[in-house]
Amino acid sequence: MKHLLSLEKLPRADFETILRDATVFKKERRAHSAQPLKGQTWAMMFSKSSTRTRVSFEVGIRELGGHALFLNANDIQLGRGEPIQDTARVIGRMAHGAIIRTFAQSDVETFAAFSKIPTINALTDDEHPCQVLTDIFTFEEMRGPIAGKIITFIGDGACNMPVSWIFAAAKLGFELRIAAPKAFQPAAEILKRAGGKIIVTDDLHTAASGADMLYTDVWVSMGKEAESAERIKLLTGYQINANLLKLAKPNALVMHCLPAYRGKEIDAETFEAHADTIFTEAENRLHTQKAILNWAVS
Repeated sequence: MKHLLSLEKLPRADFETILRDATVFKKERRAHSAQPLKGQTWAMMFSKSSTRTRVSFEVGIRELGGHALFLNANDIQLGRGEPIQDTARVIGRMAHGAIIRTFAQSDVETFAAFSKIPTINALTDDEHPCQVLTDIFTFEEMRGPIAGKIITFIGDGACNMPVSWIFAAAKLGFELRIAAPKAFQPAAEILKRAGGKIIVTDDLHTAASGADMLYTDVWVSMGKEAESAERIKLLTGYQINANLLKLAKPNALVMHCLPAYRGKEIDAETFEAHADTIFTEAENRLHTQKAILNWAVS
C-alpha cells in the first residue's frame, strides 16, 4: 500500500513515475480510457480551505473513474474531538483512499497507519508534497530536466512549501536557494536530514543571481493570521519584482502556488507578466494529482 505523506519519504523512483505519468495524463486528458479508480470512493477530509487542491482532486478522481466524498471538519466527528485514529478506522472500512488537508503532520501519518487505505497529504503545516510535485512537473514541461538547475525560493523559508522543496532538491539533484529573514529560515535539523545542495541566506541578490526560477508563496500561511503584522514587518522586501528578476537568468521562470497577494510577496506587474506560467502551474495540479492517485493504487 502506498501513501504520499512527505517528499522526504518518497523514493526518487516514485518521483520519476509521478512526473512521467503527469505528462501522459495531461497529453491524453480528453482521450485516455484508463479508469484506475473505477468503483472506488475517496474521502477528502479538509480542515483547511482550498481552491486548487479541492478542485483538482475532485475532478481528478472523477476523471479516473472514482467518486469523491468531500468532508470538512464540521461534517464529521473529528471536528468535535474524535481521535484521529478512530476516524481513520471508520473511514478505512468504507472508503478506498483518503486525501487530507489539515494542520498537524502527525494527523496524516496517524490516519495512514490506522485506516489501512492509501492516504495522500494534500497539505499540512510541515509539508505540501502535491504542490511541489506539480511545480517540478511544470518546470520540466517548460524548461526540461530540473537536475542541475537553480531554484530560488523567496519569503517565509520555514513554512511547508520550502520544506518540501528542500527534500525534493536533495532527491532530484538541483540547487535550492532560500532567501528569507533569519527568523524565517528553515531549521538546521531539516537541512541536515535532507542533504543536497541547499543554500540559505538573507541576501536576496545572492539568492536570485543566475537562478533558473524564482518562486514565492504568501507571507501569512493559514493558521498564522495572528502573526500577520509581525510577519509582514519582517518579510517586507522579500518580494519578486522586475529588479530582482533582472538578476536571474534571462529566461527564468516565475512561479507562485497561489493565492497571490500583489504588492507583498510579488508585485502586480511581475505577476501579470508571468501569469501564463503561474496559471499553467495551477492547471497542472489536476494532471499531477491524477498521476499521484494512479501511483497510489498501482
